[in-house]
Amino acid sequence: MRGKIEKSRQRFICRAIDDDYRVHWIVDNLPVGVYATNELRESVFTRGFPVGFKVGSGKLTKHYLYNHIRIIIQYHDDSDSLLDADDITTKIVGFRVEPMSIKHSFDGPTYVAGTTLNTCSGNSINQASSDPKNFQSVDKIDSVIFSYDVMWENSDIEWTDRWDVYLNANNPNDKVHWFSIMNALMVVLLLTILIAIILLRTLRKDIAKYNDPASLEEANEESGWKLVHGDVFRPPTTAPLLFSVFIGTGVQLLLMCVTTLSFALLGLLSPANRGSLATAFIFLFVFMGSFAGYYSAVTYKMFRGTEWKINTLATAFAYPGAIMSIFFALNLVLWAQGSSAAVPFGTLFTLLFLWFCVSVPLVFFGSFFGYKREATTFPVRTNQIPRAIPVQPWYMNPIILCMLGGILPFGAVSVELYFIMSALWLHQIYYIFGFISVVMVVLVITCAETAILLCYLQLCSEDYRWWWRSFLSSGSCAFYTMLYAVWYNLTELDMHGFVPFMLYFGYMAAFSLSFFLIAGTIGYFACLWFNTIIYGSIKVD
Repeated sequence: MRGKIEKSRQRFICRAIDDDYRVHWIVDNLPVGVYATNELRESVFTRGFPVGFKVGSGKLTKHYLYNHIRIIIQYHDDSDSLLDADDITTKIVGFRVEPMSIKHSFDGPTYVAGTTLNTCSGNSINQASSDPKNFQSVDKIDSVIFSYDVMWENSDIEWTDRWDVYLNANNPNDKVHWFSIMNALMVVLLLTILIAIILLRTLRKDIAKYNDPASLEEANEESGWKLVHGDVFRPPTTAPLLFSVFIGTGVQLLLMCVTTLSFALLGLLSPANRGSLATAFIFLFVFMGSFAGYYSAVTYKMFRGTEWKINTLATAFAYPGAIMSIFFALNLVLWAQGSSAAVPFGTLFTLLFLWFCVSVPLVFFGSFFGYKREATTFPVRTNQIPRAIPVQPWYMNPIILCMLGGILPFGAVSVELYFIMSALWLHQIYYIFGFISVVMVVLVITCAETAILLCYLQLCSEDYRWWWRSFLSSGSCAFYTMLYAVWYNLTELDMHGFVPFMLYFGYMAAFSLSFFLIAGTIGYFACLWFNTIIYGSIKVD
């Protein structure tokens, strides 16, 4: 096949070679790969193959295009002695290529379809590809001839092992993952010790003092968390409906992630099945809509809210609407650019169908049972008149506390987040679901303990407005995740043009929003449990 190369296309190809762009093909669900030599002169397998290569530097740089591709497909014959010869099946177990740069030659003044190439006959391909004088340059050409040949190799690789070469390619050192796990566990251990020493010992003394009639008068004159027992469960005055929507959506996302990881650990979801993880996320999110409606309704009823219709509609449409808006806007950009990554109309229609016809009814179904349930009862009674909140010291500022609360949860997952980002944006395969499951457990514990610790300090300062702060203190780790995305873009990615930046930060904003809701929901439930326990342990007249 002969293609015309215009000046603009020449610059485009040269830039693709400079930026190490790679071509990705698929045969029988196997991604294409090449064997290359690394810095240690070791032969390593990498996914995709480069567009070309360059020689020299500065103004003397010359760009060469890989215009001939040798496709090598490995196959394996089932060797079952019980099978007849006619029943033995042949399966593809490997797919790699050998890219070559060849300036093809032919007889005749012009190239037309069917013209025999002198450089594609017999052993001439290997000779032409090994001659630097015969490389196909893209700096000064007006057309190029593309060609390919196919080779079949018999292999001893079993069908069940055909993905091993891909999973081992670009596989980060397992020691780094263990370092990440140990780092996260040390954070959890530190927080656990702090809570055990500061909270448990202090709370035991406080509860004993508050329950001792002899010291009751003295305790009333002191400051402490018991003094706000009549206001600690007072509903938030700031956006209680929005808070309940956040809680319902956070529960939905958390259950979606936990269920997906459970299926992956059981081997039901594998990177060998393209799109299986994304499909699982979508379907599980849709079917978890009933939990979103239920917990949103329970929380809003606990706040004695009356606009239950608006609460249910917001739970069904707020977060999915935001995500779909971002996705649709980015997809429009891909359509305008003519990208093959654009999602077709049929898939968009399917997503809208799942949203409106499955997720929304399930949210309404869950809300119905949530509102039918009796309102949550608290261990202490709420006073009719709110208690005055004393002037807080500067370090108890809500912004400072919330920003501090997100550091430890983010630090616990930051190392593993690097590998997840590399899988998303650098075409690597992430399959170590055991590590990410442990990190998920560590994240839940860290968010819960951090929120509890900050909530206790706040109550000791006689500030009972803990609802939103419990959510924001742990959810603020999403802010650091977005900052990490900016740093990752500056250090690991080399993007050019407005569209790649728009796609990257659009999807990372959606990811950070989801992370914010998940982490915030964990912090809220931890603080609700903690406050119920400690205020249920004291005697109040």
